[in-house]
Amino acid sequence: MSDVLPVKDLAEALKARRFPSITVWNRLEGRPRTVAFDDALRAEVRDGLWFLARQWQLGEFHGEDAGSPVQAKLHVERTRLTRYRPGDAEPEPFDDATPLETTVERRPARMSLDVRLAIGRWWLRQIAPIGDYRQAYLDAYPIREPDPAAEADADRAAHPETWQAYAAVAGRALDGGELLRWLRATSSHRASEGIALLDPGDGAALDAAGLRLLAWAARQFAEPLDQDAWEPPRMEYRFACSAPTGEGEKVLSAEEYVGGHLDWYSLDVDPAAATLDPHGENPPELPQATTSSALPSPVAFDGMPNARWWAFEDRRTNLGQVDAATTDVAKLLHLEFALVFSNDWFLLPCTLPAGSVATVRGLAVTNVFGERTWVEPAGSGRDDDWQRWSLFTLNRRGIDDSAADRSLLLLPTVPKAQESAPFEELLLVHDEMANMAWAVEQTVPLADGASRPGAEVGLETRAWFERLRGAPAAPLPFDNEARSRYEAMTRIPEQWIPLMPVHVPGSDREIQLQRSALPRFIDGDRVRPTGIVRPRTALMRPGLDEARRAPYHLAEEEVPRAGARVTQAWQRTRWRDGSVFLWVGARKGTGRLSGGSGLAFDQAADVPPE
Repeated sequence: MSDVLPVKDLAEALKARRFPSITVWNRLEGRPRTVAFDDALRAEVRDGLWFLARQWQLGEFHGEDAGSPVQAKLHVERTRLTRYRPGDAEPEPFDDATPLETTVERRPARMSLDVRLAIGRWWLRQIAPIGDYRQAYLDAYPIREPDPAAEADADRAAHPETWQAYAAVAGRALDGGELLRWLRATSSHRASEGIALLDPGDGAALDAAGLRLLAWAARQFAEPLDQDAWEPPRMEYRFACSAPTGEGEKVLSAEEYVGGHLDWYSLDVDPAAATLDPHGENPPELPQATTSSALPSPVAFDGMPNARWWAFEDRRTNLGQVDAATTDVAKLLHLEFALVFSNDWFLLPCTLPAGSVATVRGLAVTNVFGERTWVEPAGSGRDDDWQRWSLFTLNRRGIDDSAADRSLLLLPTVPKAQESAPFEELLLVHDEMANMAWAVEQTVPLADGASRPGAEVGLETRAWFERLRGAPAAPLPFDNEARSRYEAMTRIPEQWIPLMPVHVPGSDREIQLQRSALPRFIDGDRVRPTGIVRPRTALMRPGLDEARRAPYHLAEEEVPRAGARVTQAWQRTRWRDGSVFLWVGARKGTGRLSGGSGLAFDQAADVPPE
């Protein structure tokens, strides 16, 4: 016999009640039976057993995360950074008394006229109690007035404001920068050398004042002692740090730090790097293991959904209005965390000293039911496992099958530093029409301490050379009345420095960009040869200020199709002990897409009418 009764007309069968049935209605939500909603809005709790039964009925007691954490014990092993190496220089002890941004980014200070005068005034105040040596030092380290007829003084004589500043203090002020350079040149140089002493005992006092000058300058300007971390061929910083571990030494290197905020993500673990302690000054030491207990606190942020029943969020952060496409994976992950899993995250305080490398071994969590769970850090396993995911941990340079590095790096950096307006700005651009690359000096520093746009400085310099060479010669007579003339090459602005492609030594395919120079054409000058346009910014002058000029090469990949922008500016910050650090730092970022220099050859130019 079939269990299914054939019913052809269900409505007629129900109306006639031919088949017995049991109908049950189960209402899961409360519904007020009056027009007033006061009782329902109160959400009164009258029967605790009923709520427990409802929790059991909905399966809440079977959840794995039903118990909230009430206590946690954190086991951490940490070690400290002990060595620092800028670029390819010799390693040195890691100095945590100085912000790491200062140690890495500091470049030679800009010794302009205003800085030279400040150092000179400080020196004259120091030697005033010793004796009347003011005029002796003015004669030994004078500030000379630029010669308006000397091409060597073009950087000062070509600009009226700079020339006036030098003329106002020439013969009346001390060149403190030259005195400081003399004392820094070698340890045997003394401040009393070349000075006629009024009393033989004043020599020792002047030499002691010279030592105080060196210490004062070191406090005022943070400069590299021997070699800095700046890499001119790539216009980036490169440095490395190391920390001893129980198994040897962990080397952390930064190959492409472009300046700005320095943090853990700027460095990678380099297992193939050599030790930074070749002489064994810091033997391997066991990491310090600490276990701390704390009360976990829930994560809270603006816009977080409120866990209470009748509590509503404010309107300051409306996550519901975030427009995320299906390809915005990062945005979707953030929204999922904020709206779904935000109440599953808790915070634990863990105090670590700056300049340390910490490894979390595990976390023992006790919930409200007295259950204890041992939690290991995320990201465990092999380093090349594509399913491994971790955050705030160090990358391992070179993917291999070794265990992933789960250490946390806490660098002695500053949260904020004051930055001046750039006194040097350089644009690296591609010139598609000329099929070459250029370094455009957008902002150029002047000798008096001010900065001017590179176009204005180039025009003033060219006009000064034209006045120096005299009036242009009379044009040669022509028999015809042609309306055009032949130009071998168009004139290029003086702030445009050409970068010519050359082969990398030992390679027939790889190329690099070499700094070149354009001749300075002066109309009508047929007596003396024209000069060479040299860069004015320190970013483009590596090798030019040395006794034997050396070529400067820039890596080809450092001038991308979108261009690059490199600046230099003063940086100032206050450290944790209240001390102030001032240094010159460089920054590198994305530039504009392209640029046009107007370079062309074999042109027919129109002759302007008389």
